[in-house]
Amino acid sequence: MGDTLHSDFRHPRPDVRLHTILRLRWLAVLGQLAAIFIVVQGFDFEVPILPCLIVIGLSAGLNLALQIAYAPTHRLDPVFAAALLAMNIVELAALLMLTGGLQNPFSFLFLAPVLISATALPTRYTIALGLLAATCATLLGFFHLPLPWNGDEPLVLPPTYMLGVWFSIIMALVVTSLYAFQVTEEARKLSDALAATELVLTREQHLTQIDGLAAAAAHELGTPLSTIFLIANELQNAAKDRAPDDPLITDVATIREQAKRCRDILAKITQLSSSGAPFDRMPLTNLIEEVVAPHREFGIDLKIRIADGSPPEPVGLRNPAVLYGIGNLVENAVDFARDAVGVNAWWSREQVDIVISDDGPGIPPDLLKKIGEPYLSRRAAGDSRSGHRGLGLGVFIARTLLERTGAKVGFSNRPFPDHGAIVTISWPRERFETGVSGPT
Repeated sequence: MGDTLHSDFRHPRPDVRLHTILRLRWLAVLGQLAAIFIVVQGFDFEVPILPCLIVIGLSAGLNLALQIAYAPTHRLDPVFAAALLAMNIVELAALLMLTGGLQNPFSFLFLAPVLISATALPTRYTIALGLLAATCATLLGFFHLPLPWNGDEPLVLPPTYMLGVWFSIIMALVVTSLYAFQVTEEARKLSDALAATELVLTREQHLTQIDGLAAAAAHELGTPLSTIFLIANELQNAAKDRAPDDPLITDVATIREQAKRCRDILAKITQLSSSGAPFDRMPLTNLIEEVVAPHREFGIDLKIRIADGSPPEPVGLRNPAVLYGIGNLVENAVDFARDAVGVNAWWSREQVDIVISDDGPGIPPDLLKKIGEPYLSRRAAGDSRSGHRGLGLGVFIARTLLERTGAKVGFSNRPFPDHGAIVTISWPRERFETGVSGPT
């Protein structure tokens, strides 16, 4: 399932809406105007007001032009969104050059466009914007007008302190961008994985609903089919006086025979779809055999061991989530096994346990505590017997489905000198037999 899920769910990031960028740019314009007003009127500092207003006016003019030219719902290609964020950096650099350079406490606003890019744009654009911001910060260390101040002499900070400010801006750009990118990427992966889980559940539920539709169709078709069968009988009785080789007698007999056949088929469908039918519930041993059967043709010795206990064998509903979850874990064990895979099961009056083990390389120690998270697998393309690239998404879906049925899923390795992975699945017996799904 790896390739399919990879293509269905690992989409590139969606394009950014123009309205979102424009709101941020208008917020920057208002903040810049407010800062100039407070510095000039509140602190009575000397500020090159006209050049600053020209820079802010150009930014506001671009905002107006974009609002007029495009609808608010227009989505920007990543390259255009990055260009607008780059203009934000250049505009901020121009204002800082007029108002003290890195001595201006607003110099840390270089972080904002890069941080936005880290959460919404591809990595290459974030790197480019980070380099642009770092370049502007470096140039501002050498080229800038004095910081507006109320003394006769301009405020001059020590070079060592300014070097520290520059270094802190660079480090903040790197650290915050990496952190924002990592958090956003993990959230996106988790969202994609949950979407994949819901898709699996929806497909399985759809198959279950088809069963009910078949029963409904059988019930609805029963009445007209009975009418056809009744008319066929009457026609056959009416045609008794005709010659045996009369084509009408043959046709009426064929109609009656086919109508009877249709009734038998509908009767079987109704029987299989009714509540309490033989396939609605299945013993634990039958469940394991159904899960293991598709994997017997891969040259791996599948050893099934059932520990008979004094309580009767648990019988649960034929739950697609359980079948899919256990089947996926068995498939992973077969993929990584060298020679054999073991599926052991036992039960008591309180609990039902299934243990899946293999003799493969086992789970790397650094991944053992994280196993079951989406896109965690390091399996390269072609490593598995199915030929798919491992994403970790299959294990995540299997674990989610099983936990929704009340199971606890644990991962471990065989103790040395043995090697291989062990997956333990445990249900409270009541939850296994009733098949109630939901949050655990």
